[in-house]
Amino acid sequence: MPMPKLVDHDKQRVLVAEAAWRIIRRDGMEQASVRNIAEEAGVSVGSMRHYFSTQSELLRYAMNLVSERVSHRVQKMSFTGSPMDNMKCLLLEFLPNTEEKLAEMEVWYAFTARSKTDPRLKELANTVYDELRQAVGSVITYLIKLDLSRPDLDKELEIERLYALVDGLGIHTVLRPDQMNAKLMDDVLTLHLASLCR
Repeated sequence: MPMPKLVDHDKQRVLVAEAAWRIIRRDGMEQASVRNIAEEAGVSVGSMRHYFSTQSELLRYAMNLVSERVSHRVQKMSFTGSPMDNMKCLLLEFLPNTEEKLAEMEVWYAFTARSKTDPRLKELANTVYDELRQAVGSVITYLIKLDLSRPDLDKELEIERLYALVDGLGIHTVLRPDQMNAKLMDDVLTLHLASLCR
C-alpha cells in the first residue's frame, strides 16, 4: 500500500501567506481573495480550509508573519559596535533597506490600511506599532542611561519624534523608492541620533 503523503501544515501556511503577499504587492489588497491566493499558492480552494477557516484568519496570519520575521531578525542581532552604531543598526531593522524588507513593508502598509475596517487586523496592527514604539523608546532610554544625550532632552517628546521619523522613512521608501534609498535612510538616522547627543 502506498504511504499517505505527509504535509507540513506550518510550512504550508507560510507558503499560502507568502502567496497572499505576492498578490497584495502585485494586484492590491482587493484581489487577495481565497480563490486568488489558492491559485497563486498552487493549492485547491478546498484544501485551503485545512490551513485557514476564513479569509480573515488567512489575512491575519499573513500580516502577523511580517511582524514575526522582523522580530526574528532583531532577536538574532549581535550588538558589537559603538553605542551609536548599535542604536542605528536596531532602528534600521525596522526600515525597508533591502528588497526583502521592502516587500514586507509594502504588504504591512496594505494590511494597515485594511485594518481600518477589520477589527482583528486593527488589534494586531496596534500591537505591532506599540512594539515599534517600545523599540524606539529603548534607543532614547539607552542614550540617557549612557549619559550620551543632551542634558535638556525631553525623553517622551524625543521618543515620539524618533518614532515618527522611523515610520515616515518607511512610508517614504514604499511610496517614493526613487527618492528614498538605503544610504539616505542610514544618513538621516545618523544625523538624527547625533542631534540627540551632547
